[in-house]
Amino acid sequence: MASSNFLGTGPPMFTGENYHIWVIKMKAYLKALNLWDAVEVGADPLPLLPNPTMAQIKNHEEQKAKQPKALTCIHSALSDVIFTRIMTCESPKEAWEKLRSEFEGSDRVRAVKLLTLKREFEMLRMKEGETVKDYSAKLMELVNKIRLFGETYEDSKVVEKILISLPARFESKISAIEESCDLKTLTIAELISKL
Repeated sequence: MASSNFLGTGPPMFTGENYHIWVIKMKAYLKALNLWDAVEVGADPLPLLPNPTMAQIKNHEEQKAKQPKALTCIHSALSDVIFTRIMTCESPKEAWEKLRSEFEGSDRVRAVKLLTLKREFEMLRMKEGETVKDYSAKLMELVNKIRLFGETYEDSKVVEKILISLPARFESKISAIEESCDLKTLTIAELISKL
């Protein structure tokens, strides 16, 4: 894996927390090494046809090596406690799926978690003594958790949420922003700086 030199110290470590973040980092790591297809497809390449050329043989050997390399990368990215849960898996796809089912949960569990986060988003309001910076940080943490579940939350929706959940003391600023800005294109950072 000579190409791993540019990837720093190795794969991102997973200790059992923040699975959704680890998945994104690990996919990027495996893609950079051209190994993600071994995880995604999970099958050895087709056998060589009769009378293969040297280039075909070389390519076939490279493709066959991807499975064990990808599995090694996954093993290297896990703490010992997590590794013991997948150590009997024979392929990177099997290991990936086992981790996914254990740490992401079933579709039903994911749907419940997502619904809970959306409910928190809708219910969140800025408290009287809270700063805009603190409130927006809490809101963005929720939005990013929702996005990790694959939901797309447009900035315009977050801008709207901030504007409708601010305390009454912001009324004049909100009016000025609504008059002077296009709320569909206003970014979250621009709104926070204006507030």
